[in-house]
Amino acid sequence: MNGSMSGAGTGDPGLALAAEMLGDLAVHDVPLGPMTTYRVGGAAALFVRPRSIDDLALVAEACRRGGVPVLVVGRGSNLLVADEGFRGVAVSLADLGADIAIDGTVVRAGGAVALPVLARRTVASALTGFEWAVGVPGSVGGGVRMNAGGHGSDMAASLIDIDLFDLHRGERRALPADALGLRFRGSDLADHQVVLSARLQLATGDRARGEAELDEIVRWRREHQPGGQNAGSVFVNPVPGEVTAGALIDRCGLRGYRMGSAHVSDKHANFIQADDGGSAIDVVRLIDLVRTRVATETGHVMRSEVRLVGFIGIDTDHGGHGGGVSW
Repeated sequence: MNGSMSGAGTGDPGLALAAEMLGDLAVHDVPLGPMTTYRVGGAAALFVRPRSIDDLALVAEACRRGGVPVLVVGRGSNLLVADEGFRGVAVSLADLGADIAIDGTVVRAGGAVALPVLARRTVASALTGFEWAVGVPGSVGGGVRMNAGGHGSDMAASLIDIDLFDLHRGERRALPADALGLRFRGSDLADHQVVLSARLQLATGDRARGEAELDEIVRWRREHQPGGQNAGSVFVNPVPGEVTAGALIDRCGLRGYRMGSAHVSDKHANFIQADDGGSAIDVVRLIDLVRTRVATETGHVMRSEVRLVGFIGIDTDHGGHGGGVSW
């Protein structure tokens, strides 16, 4: 990769140092919006696609010495980048963690592998236990970090262990699933801990039956969830199996509510849509408005699944983050 020095290091010694250390590995001022399902937001000061662990170690060292934040970009399905962009180093694992290996009923998948791709690959290999993931537009790494799930299952149900790279320590290590603090739509994994790959224990299944289940999950999602520019469900259900975020938002009369270039979906109230060419700040303000209204009118404080990157002066207590790693 080759990038000019324009923009990224201007007025920021830390970024300038990181850019110098990364050299041709980094591209400058790369738009991140198109890499997310919201498709809004600004650019990363530096963007890197490491091809080896040595490249990733160099990113870790450059960020440490420059004192700049790092953002790991996966499928971008729960990521909202500020319109002003991200003044740090954004990293894509697309060239490092995209492999799938199957040995009997044990599956190893790179952190950048799309969950729907892995679901279809396992079914094609007559394995069962991962069909649920065909409707989740995230990556394996993000699925582990958020303990993604749906249709009665989640990552924790089949995860054996992960291969991890720590961007603070610049070191690689393996961690068993029971050391990750996996819980409903969350884990103890920190922003600087990158999931390089994950091993799953599945079961022998029937390919035809698995393909029928995949088709049914895809059909259900198309019927019940909107397409377009969104990040899937915005809020975690306050009481899983009993109280849903969508029902609470509906109770407050917010279905279809618009704020600038963002609106609550008419099809599913727990989805917030961004207009083509819209603004990230409109999305985050609408997220905060919905959360506040629901808390005031129902007493339920909802946690957002959307990760906020690059926002300054924005309250991120609803579950987003001002920087760090996103999937």
